[in-house]
Amino acid sequence: MAATARPSMQALMEGRKRARFVGRQEEIAAFRANFELPVEDDRHRFLFHVRGNAGVGKTTLLRELLDVAAGHGAVTAYADEEPNSVPEVLAVISACFARQGHPLKALDRQLATYEQRRHEAEAASAAAEAGPGTGPDAPPSAGSMALAQAGLVGAGMIPVVGAFAGAVDPGPLAHGADRLRGILSARFRNQDDVRLVLDPVRSLTPVLVAELDRVAAEVPWLTLFFDTYERTAPYLDTWLRDLVTTERYGALPATTVFVIAGRDRLDPASWPDSAFYARELALRPFTEAESRRLLTGRGVVDEHVVQDVLRLSGGLPVLVSTLAENPGDAGVPSATAVDRFLRGEPDPDRHAAALACALPRRLDEDVFLAAVGADADPGLLDWLRTLPFVSAHDGRLQYHDVVRGPMLYLQRTRSPRKWTEDHERLADAFAGRAVAAADGVRDDERWGREEWRAARLEETYHRLCARPEAALAEALRDGVDACDDGPATARRWTWTLADAGEAADAPLLRAWADAATNALETGPEPVVALLDLLLSRAAFGAAGQVAALVARGKRRRHAEEYDAATADYERALALDPACARAHFGLGMVGQRRGDLPAALEHFDRADGHAPDSPWILAERGELHRRAGRYALAVADCDRALESGPEEAVVLATRGHARFQLGDLRGALADLDRAIEKDADYWWALLRRADVRFALGDEAGAMADLDRAEERRPDLAWLPANRGYLHWRSGRHGQALFDLDRALRLDPAYAWALGSKALVLADLGRLEEALSVLEEAVAARPDYGWALSQLAELQRRLGNPDAETAVLDRAVASGDDVATALVDRAQAHQRAGRLGEALADLDRAIALNPDHAGALGVRCQVRRARGRTEGALDDLERLWELAPDGAAWALAVLLLREVRATPGGRARCDALAEADPESVVDRLARAAARTAAGRLTEALTDYDRALELSPDHRGARERRARVRCLLGDVRGGLADMDRLVELKGTVALADRAWLAQAVGRSRQALADLERCPDRDSAWLTGRRAMALFHLGRLREAHHLLASLAPGDRADRWELIAWTLLGLGRPGEAREAAVRLREAKPRDGLFLLARVESRMSGIEAAAALWREYEEQRAFVVADEPTVDELGALTVTRAALGRWEEAGKALERMLRLPHLWAGVVDVRDVLDDLAASRGADTGRFAELARPLGSRLAELTPAEGD
Repeated sequence: MAATARPSMQALMEGRKRARFVGRQEEIAAFRANFELPVEDDRHRFLFHVRGNAGVGKTTLLRELLDVAAGHGAVTAYADEEPNSVPEVLAVISACFARQGHPLKALDRQLATYEQRRHEAEAASAAAEAGPGTGPDAPPSAGSMALAQAGLVGAGMIPVVGAFAGAVDPGPLAHGADRLRGILSARFRNQDDVRLVLDPVRSLTPVLVAELDRVAAEVPWLTLFFDTYERTAPYLDTWLRDLVTTERYGALPATTVFVIAGRDRLDPASWPDSAFYARELALRPFTEAESRRLLTGRGVVDEHVVQDVLRLSGGLPVLVSTLAENPGDAGVPSATAVDRFLRGEPDPDRHAAALACALPRRLDEDVFLAAVGADADPGLLDWLRTLPFVSAHDGRLQYHDVVRGPMLYLQRTRSPRKWTEDHERLADAFAGRAVAAADGVRDDERWGREEWRAARLEETYHRLCARPEAALAEALRDGVDACDDGPATARRWTWTLADAGEAADAPLLRAWADAATNALETGPEPVVALLDLLLSRAAFGAAGQVAALVARGKRRRHAEEYDAATADYERALALDPACARAHFGLGMVGQRRGDLPAALEHFDRADGHAPDSPWILAERGELHRRAGRYALAVADCDRALESGPEEAVVLATRGHARFQLGDLRGALADLDRAIEKDADYWWALLRRADVRFALGDEAGAMADLDRAEERRPDLAWLPANRGYLHWRSGRHGQALFDLDRALRLDPAYAWALGSKALVLADLGRLEEALSVLEEAVAARPDYGWALSQLAELQRRLGNPDAETAVLDRAVASGDDVATALVDRAQAHQRAGRLGEALADLDRAIALNPDHAGALGVRCQVRRARGRTEGALDDLERLWELAPDGAAWALAVLLLREVRATPGGRARCDALAEADPESVVDRLARAAARTAAGRLTEALTDYDRALELSPDHRGARERRARVRCLLGDVRGGLADMDRLVELKGTVALADRAWLAQAVGRSRQALADLERCPDRDSAWLTGRRAMALFHLGRLREAHHLLASLAPGDRADRWELIAWTLLGLGRPGEAREAAVRLREAKPRDGLFLLARVESRMSGIEAAAALWREYEEQRAFVVADEPTVDELGALTVTRAALGRWEEAGKALERMLRLPHLWAGVVDVRDVLDDLAASRGADTGRFAELARPLGSRLAELTPAEGD
């Protein structure tokens, strides 16, 4: 049997004190009777208000009422003035419930999330500004530039309406935009976290209510006590009134009883109709009979003494109890009850200790020794605990104000010198405590740490008491830091000023405290009002003004007062051009306004003035991530993690950026670590689900989403993301189910609506998809992503005019204009309007010079227009932005074309002969050598690049192709196998491409069937191609026929080939005509081939000659396989056999893959079957192709 826990000595002392309680029987009886009444009884009260002047016994009565409630089975909670905000009060309530065996776990989790997010906000928003450029009067030793307040830090990091919102991550970012109420922080992953930090009361209180409802099902009553309400009402009254009298935060269980105690009446305007639910317990001084009963109980019966006690105490219970403990000599005149108590204490050590321990506002053992002396008898502290005017609060002792005030007056007036010395000794003790609390904590984080903050405020209090005028300047400077930390800390600083003013009887301090209190109690932005006061009256030097301006600028920025915030930051920079926080704030304003270049400029300047500051690097890294500049995001996060603590949010940012760069293993490691540090970090769980899905671990991905939904069942983003992953896996029914779940949580969730439309489109329900997308756009008319999807659907439906109209709307919407311009440019590109496409791309890149999508498409358009030099410039920029990206696939083709331009060969040769200093340089040289046909040298470069960076995707993919061109098919496919390991299932399509190119059509089809998005138009076409090469023409045709009209435009060539194979040349001719409309040269080649089969080779001769003229064959020094293959076919179709044979001979001398040979062979076989063809000459020409294909075609299992 377990041993019963024994009470502590302090608990026994407190119990004995309370056992001697007398009086207030009527109030106690009323409270007890309330528990006997059913909650439905009109006489039952849900709120008791204990009211009375200081010293009348409110706190003592509350402790008795606590016992009464507990005796009726109630779970109780008690909060006094120690907490300084609603979240702190909620934490106190939760701790009280836990001690009674009823933990509020959901509230604890949400409070922990709040504290973590607040800490992240603080760490990101402020930093110490040390070194040169800080101004003539450096901040005092109390600290430096303070931390962020409990408001959003990093707000507006990415504009959700503007040029760069959602550049790469459209769904989640768009949802954040849909729900955005105030300021979107780059630091937080969705609006719920923003709301939690900006408005913790609204986010946390419903959780409290739900937890109270749960506990109420287990116990008879819940009773919540709030003491010293005259001090806490400024931040508790509105919240408590709404909690009690409305269902704003949810419906409270009817078995909840609230008790508040304070000096003032409840305001009828704030608490209307309180007579129906509340009872006031107005306390007055003890009657003479009650006082005599207490004195008799304590053994004080001498009538002269009793009369003196009655006169001196005025019936105040605390003074009656104090004098009952030590009544003194009735024959000695005394001015006050406290004076009588002190005169009556015969022990000089106790007398001195009672006075000395009145100086600090609260006592623990260390403070006791600092006040009384290091060699003091520890028994004195135990004696203090027994005194009626000393109460315990969380292990610390506190004098009642009615007793403490006279003791302070006595010491201040008796010996001003000793008063000063005693307070300075206590100030030094708290300063030492602050130094210890700051160990291992950056200067910019100190105000965010309670241990340091509490010590600093007590140090300030005692310095103000010792020398009010001399210490005021430093205290006012601390006020700026307190404001920067948030309203709760600003309020504590104001109380410190007020307490010091009363203790020291200093009119100057009282005036400042009154002004500060008025500022905090007026206006929608009390902290701004207090900073206004400090800036206008504190006579700060340059450094103090800078700190105050930056703090006020931040508050104004969070309130979306961007002009005012900018003015504050610019004033700060005028005083101190090296102020990193001011540049940081201007960067935030720039982001919120959509001015990315200005934002980046200020972030860069902030980094320059405060290099390696993790708060700058982490935020800039997050900016890069959201804008799609993933390599830069990783670089900034690397530096942030090297220079600062390993924060989960930075790890998650880097993890997602690595995922976008294709570094799946690195992404998984980062996200694993982030979740290890914060198991409730649902955004990291969501992102890890993406990574696991890409690695082929669908079960792990769904498990992560399950965990995320357990933590945030109210968040529509999570079932929407689950639906999205189901869609990518081809599970359309499950996808629709989860997306509908998301829409039940948030019917206006535009990204979920858009995703549902994509699923419906894949199911062939295009008109239904169109209706859902229009609903998404109606929910948010300026939602760029939804407009982009609507335009894409119009394209798929074959409505180019409607597509263009929607894209015009997207560009005009102001939401991610750069991406909208890229989408419209691609529509122009498909329609052959290359000039208009180029104009849109130039605009997009002017808006966002690092927009990888815009650079990639412009590279293609410039290449198509023959501007190969400009295209190469874009390509090199892409290499810089995404050195591990897919731009290498375009590099060889472009470099080969550049070699054919005037001056281009010299540029390419210079690149091929460069001395590489990095992996990127080596890959650039490898691409140039591949373009020049120097494959063996290129392979050496790829080998070396992979030695330096074994997981480089671009290097491995390009090496795979070069290996196959050099005949090492097995080595090439092994590289692609490794690429799938690195990139996950997204690389299956790449491996399928190479497998198809080397003749492994079965393997290609198997990979394509496993691909995410296998039902997308692009992969449907790829699967049809594999089926075509396997001879499964009917299956291929079935897939191609399932494509939407707009999707078929990209597959007319394969459609025509398939129809020809199925013996349907007329339909094949229609497909060729359609292709010619979109791609004149390719369409003409296909039309000539089809016409040859339909009407005979002579009848098609005019088409072949037209194609020859359009192609303008000039056999260059370095022709490609494609060029020589087309030349071979054209010459053969026109009967120029010798030229055809020479072209084919040259083609076969070049490194080539199976696909290049089989395409030429198939066309020649097709022409040989045409009417009027010289079958013998065709067969003779094609014979080398058959031999080569026999060499190149591997066994599927090889």
